[in-house]
Amino acid sequence: MIRIATAGFQHESNTFSSIPASLDLWQRAGILEDAESIRAEYATSQSTLAGFFAAAAEDPGIELVPLFFTRLMPMGAMTAQATTFIFDRIIAALRARGPWDAVLLPLHGAAVSASFPDADGELVRRVREAVGPTVPIGVALDMHANIAQQLVANADIVTVYQTNPHIDAAEQALQCARLTVRAARGQIRPCSALEMPPLLVNILCQGTDDAPMKGLLQLASTQARRPGVLSVSVVEGYPYADVAEMGMSFLAITDGEPELARDVARQLASAAWSMRAALNQGATAIDDALLRAQAAPAGPVVLFDVGDNVGGGSPGDSTHILHAARRLGVGQLLQAVCDPDVVRMAQQAGVGGRIDTAVGGKSDALHGRPFPVEATVTALSDGRYEEPGPTHGGFRFFNDGPSCALRTVDGYTLVLTSRSAGSSSLQQFRVLGIEPLDMRIIVAKGVHSPRPAMEPIARELVWVATPGVTTADLSTFTYQNRRVPLYPLEPDTVWP
Repeated sequence: MIRIATAGFQHESNTFSSIPASLDLWQRAGILEDAESIRAEYATSQSTLAGFFAAAAEDPGIELVPLFFTRLMPMGAMTAQATTFIFDRIIAALRARGPWDAVLLPLHGAAVSASFPDADGELVRRVREAVGPTVPIGVALDMHANIAQQLVANADIVTVYQTNPHIDAAEQALQCARLTVRAARGQIRPCSALEMPPLLVNILCQGTDDAPMKGLLQLASTQARRPGVLSVSVVEGYPYADVAEMGMSFLAITDGEPELARDVARQLASAAWSMRAALNQGATAIDDALLRAQAAPAGPVVLFDVGDNVGGGSPGDSTHILHAARRLGVGQLLQAVCDPDVVRMAQQAGVGGRIDTAVGGKSDALHGRPFPVEATVTALSDGRYEEPGPTHGGFRFFNDGPSCALRTVDGYTLVLTSRSAGSSSLQQFRVLGIEPLDMRIIVAKGVHSPRPAMEPIARELVWVATPGVTTADLSTFTYQNRRVPLYPLEPDTVWP
């Protein structure tokens, strides 16, 4: 019997966000420290942990022991207090419940802490220290990871989502678990190579069903079929974390053949470098996007609010598109906005009640100013909903906090949430009695994460050049810690 521990955390840290990932926010999101609660939340999903559970289910020779898991919506860097709490609990559980034949870590790869710029790598280092040099460690990461050498050096197997939107989280975690078990049984001798060209890929060009990223993934698939190759990963990176590892990377794992691993990783990096201009394109101006949607023969037309991408660390309360729509006379628009104060006001008014207030634009000036509304409360909910279909990251259960639906006198339909919430599921609207198919324009908070929900119903998809801490215009950020030079921020960068 192979006895395997699984424990971890997931956070994508936007270092330009003004909202730190404090311990109280982690606790409010949910810190799970018993096997039953972890299984109940994730075993029936399509998330990373679901892939680990699937590996144990298919192999009677595996005992998988869930110890700890927590995840928090993207926002600013983790506080030192939160980091210490999470890391100490994971390491203490590993030491207390061991010994182990292997460890599986469900991480993200773009976590930044006030204590450690490479928070994921630091945890893997501590796990290695706790379990010793011979226990195989498998790590499953998000495609937006900024992978550091520290993480690769301390892990035996690292797999990465290879779809964006991320609909293969469970699949990649299953591969990670299978390879880690084979390593524990002495059937393979994994060795890894990480290649990190000086290259960013714009968030708008990261869709894996879109050119040129689609072609890069096809090349990776071809490389993965070479004899001796165990795993190949294209890693898009996360440009909103100001760390030295920010940018694209390419990871290859082979069975005892380090030169082969280096060759695979270098070939993929070279291919990406040749595509560097195509991997950096811009978005559509706000007014142009709204007028384009208004002129469409039918809806819904989905506008992606790039600058307020909740899945990238934005607050979810941007009002730039709403103000422009009113100025241009564009109506029949549906949008979710985070505003707990107005939710409480709606709860007091009750369904059918009228409120006169201002919505959103309260986190900071970068994401707009409050949007005045005269509106009727059409529905109230606790903000919980379930999506059994495909979702970004494979998550099934959602909690936007207490929520309400408003219908304004000038024709806007607004969903107000108490927590920052992307639009990863149509159930976000339907639990409040809103049918997205009936809408002319839908504003989705995100870039790629809403696509599994929106693409099947959209007549057209438009990515909008809104400002914010997740704007597609990376030249607006002041980086302090990134590598220099880095394309396209230094357009004359030469590599290798």
